[in-house]
Amino acid sequence: MARDPLRSAVVNPYPLLYRLGITPWEREQPPTPVVELGERYPSPGRALDIGCGTGRDAVYLAERGWTVTGVDSVAQALDRARERAAHAGVEVRWVNGDVTRLQTLEIGGDYELLIDRGCFHGLGDDERERCVRGVTEVAAPGARLALFAFQPRRLGLGPRGVTSEEITRRFGAEWDLASRTLDVESRPPRWVGDAKPMWYELQRRG
Repeated sequence: MARDPLRSAVVNPYPLLYRLGITPWEREQPPTPVVELGERYPSPGRALDIGCGTGRDAVYLAERGWTVTGVDSVAQALDRARERAAHAGVEVRWVNGDVTRLQTLEIGGDYELLIDRGCFHGLGDDERERCVRGVTEVAAPGARLALFAFQPRRLGLGPRGVTSEEITRRFGAEWDLASRTLDVESRPPRWVGDAKPMWYELQRRG
């Protein structure tokens, strides 16, 4: 059966958005929470960028000595990520795959630093459950996760968002919420309405 391009764009709009150049989530500089969290470790280890896009955060960490894997489902975004890494002169392992099934992608485990800059908040309920399982399985004991997400909005378009309570509930079996801060650096486009951008830091127990 032939694939319906309109249905595909509705289910997963990101390939189309990258082709059109509509990527307001992309930034040239890594966000402060990622910088601060990466610098908190006494020595670089293994890092995983979940939904890495064009690789800004992954390349930043690789430049500072981290062994980095970036996962994204959009091949075009990964092509740009490879170009970015080559220009910076660093090595990053780029994996084209489903971020809700990390444990099936053969990316290894024991990641000490994990980043999700706007992926989780756009997932459906079942996808969120799978994502948490995968993140937990590949994370090292004591690992830290920096997660960016919009709060649920009353008006506007875009990701459905996620509450602090839901993050605590979904991750609570294996993770502790270490901090929650309003992201003052982001300038969300008008079409996301009144959604507030937040950064969460979680730490895996163990």
